[in-house]
Parts: sequence; structure tokens; C-alpha cells
Amino acid sequence: MAELSVEELAQKLVSWIGDVVSGAGGKGVVLGMSGGVDSSVVAVLCQRAIPKATLGVILPCHSDKTDREHAELVAKKFNISVEVVVLDKVFDTLAKVLPDRDFDAATKRSAESNIKPRLRMVTLYYFANRLNYLVAGSGNRSELSVGYFSKHGDGGVDFLPLGNLVKRQVRDLAMYLGIPKEIIDKPPSAGLWSGQTDETEIGLTYNELDHYLVTGEAEEKIKKKIDSMMNKCGHKRCFPPIPPL
Repeated sequence: MAELSVEELAQKLVSWIGDVVSGAGGKGVVLGMSGGVDSSVVAVLCQRAIPKATLGVILPCHSDKTDREHAELVAKKFNISVEVVVLDKVFDTLAKVLPDRDFDAATKRSAESNIKPRLRMVTLYYFANRLNYLVAGSGNRSELSVGYFSKHGDGGVDFLPLGNLVKRQVRDLAMYLGIPKEIIDKPPSAGLWSGQTDETEIGLTYNELDHYLVTGEAEEKIKKKIDSMMNKCGHKRCFPPIPPL
């Protein structure tokens, strides 16, 4: 089967989003807008699918101010309704009451950073419940394959429009849709801490990861690393196991 053109891909995704929402009896879509390329693409696709019932929520949590500026830039350019919910104080309050003694100090940053996407998930579902909307996620195939998402955080969504697309395809879609170039070109980051980038945390470039996922080919050390990550994160992509009784 010939690969879809970027225009055909966009059209199919827009149609699919509409079908998913109507099939679930939802009235619209809510999604987090982080100012990154993935969430920007999802926001524009959802806006095309359900123009009168797409809500973007900007959720700063000790975030870089540029992230909010980029999210607002996309919302303004594509006429997407937005709400802003600042989670700094919520995060600080929770972090203060959580115990910190007798734990391995090396786990502190990861454990605290994962609170952020989970607070965002709770907030998005507040809006979803109030509006009878579905929550759209921005995870792509590259990240989902190696578990680069927070379980019950940014992975806690109702559907994933980019779930079959590697990062390269998302960037191609972004260019086609007219996402601002500064968003497409900036280093991908989950914004978990200052200076954090996806590729540094994953330990691979997206080009390396995408190439292996699409072709099955890679240098042996890269192949082993990706295979190991995929095996370890299988539980993140499945419902909790149930005993076979």
C-alpha cells in the first residue's frame, strides 16, 4: 500500500477524531497545550474536526514561560479556545506533604517530576467531566513504543491521534498544518525540569528511534537499547493485569 501524502493523512486523522468523539457520545475534545510540536498538531487536528467544541488547556507547572507563549501562539493562530490553569501552588503543596526520608535520593527528581503530568491529567478530566468532552493525548509512536510518557499522566487520555506516527511524520504534519516554525524546530521537551530534553532523557535521537521503528534496522547497540526499553515498558501500554481465574 502506498504511503499516504501528508494532506491525505491530515484529512484521515481529522475524520477519525470526529468519529471517535461522536462514537463515544462526546460533545467535544479537551487537550493539554504544552507549546510543543505534538500537542500543537493534535490541537489543530481537533480544531478542524470539531471547530466549535475543541478546548485547549494550558497548564503551567513551574514551566518555562516560552512554553506558554508558544501554546498561546498556536491557539491564537488557529482560533482555538483556551483555558489557563496554573498548577505551581498545587504542585508545591503536594510536594511538601509527601514524605522524603528513607528514600533513595536518586529517585527524587523523577518521582517529583512525574507529579506534573499527573496533575495535568486530573485537570483535563475535570474539564472533560464538566463538558462531556473526550481527552485527546499527544503521544506519538516513537514515545509510546519506548514508554516515554508518564503512566496515568500524559498517558492518561481517551484517544491518541498521533499514536501510529513517528516523530518525523508529526513534524511533516506540523509543517503542512502551518504550525509556527519556532515550535517545530525547538528541541522536543516534556518540560519536566529546566533544560530537560526528550532525546537526552531517552538516550537516543528521534532519528535513530524512528528509523528502527520504521525499518527494523539499526546499529546493534541501538537495537538492543530500544528493544530493552520496549520490553520494560510493556505494562505502561496495557490495562492492569488480571489473574486468570
